[in-house]
Amino acid sequence: MTSRRGFIAGLLATSLAPAPSWADLGGPAFLAAAKDHGGRYLLAGLSDTGAIRFTCPLPGRGHAAAAHPHRPEAVAFARRPGRFADVIDCRDGTHLARLEPPQGHHFYGHGLFSRDGSRLFTTENDYETGRGVIGLWEVTQAYRRIGSFGSGGIGPHDMLLRHSPRGDQLAIANGGIETHPDSGRAKLNLPQMRPNLSLLSLEGEVLDVMELDWDLHLNSIRHLALSSQGTLGFAMQWQGDPGADLPLLGLYQPGAAPQLLAEGDPRLRNMRGYGGSVAFAADDQSIAVSSPRGGMVQVLDTSNGEIIREHALQDVCGLATASNGLIASTGLGQILALTGGAAKPLGRHDLAWDNHLIRLA
Repeated sequence: MTSRRGFIAGLLATSLAPAPSWADLGGPAFLAAAKDHGGRYLLAGLSDTGAIRFTCPLPGRGHAAAAHPHRPEAVAFARRPGRFADVIDCRDGTHLARLEPPQGHHFYGHGLFSRDGSRLFTTENDYETGRGVIGLWEVTQAYRRIGSFGSGGIGPHDMLLRHSPRGDQLAIANGGIETHPDSGRAKLNLPQMRPNLSLLSLEGEVLDVMELDWDLHLNSIRHLALSSQGTLGFAMQWQGDPGADLPLLGLYQPGAAPQLLAEGDPRLRNMRGYGGSVAFAADDQSIAVSSPRGGMVQVLDTSNGEIIREHALQDVCGLATASNGLIASTGLGQILALTGGAAKPLGRHDLAWDNHLIRLA
């Protein structure tokens, strides 16, 4: 009679052992970067109820992460203008690789895997030319860099994978702001900045570019969300004079004009010109945008663009779609469910959550 140990050994010997998966970690629903009370930086996996499934150390402050679609592996990106992007085995925190951008480039805090997990795409700044770049890495060859192409604009930040009848597309938030590491986080081209939302093929062909009217050219398009119907939500950060009642959230369906939400609503001032994260509710009937500067989450109706409700939450930024609505995180360690008209605490951790909650597929 074959023993259990012998059976497993036999599977390993014949390469039939089950491949590791996210289920091995309890099925985390979200990734988030954080800082602990000792000042150490980490990447955490969270359940859909806000419980921590795992933590892995990071060498510096993280911004967002990309989750491999099949195996428990993530790429954690440094906050701009950081240069690290660490590939982590989330089962034990092992650093599998450190991606280094080419000379003259730095990462912009976001990236994503192709649907089959064979390639990684990264948003980058070619700061010597001011050109936005998408880096291309071959995952099956130990994350070897195999090329790059233009992002369709300046300052690419967030990026999503969008399915269309023509195949998968990269939706890229080109913030329009030129920066250079020698100038820190200084914005070098505000008078001429021109943000856009670009759709590219996975080979870099520009398929569509959406720009706002010139009177909103200082509204930097920074973060993206995707509805189940392929509509893109985009959150903006106003670079002009403070105090203006300007929209910070929009919807875009390729082939149609963009829809700016809550235009003229004086409650826009509560956001202090800053859209931090954006997410559709599970039913696509509403969309939310956060503002850590304003300590506010606004939830808006996707059909008429009106503000439905506000949640005052100190240092809130992370937002993601949850099974029954929305989930949010704060720099005070809170994880909250935004369902109905309430912000329901799910848990509080001794961590300062950073900007984003990244939903696993």
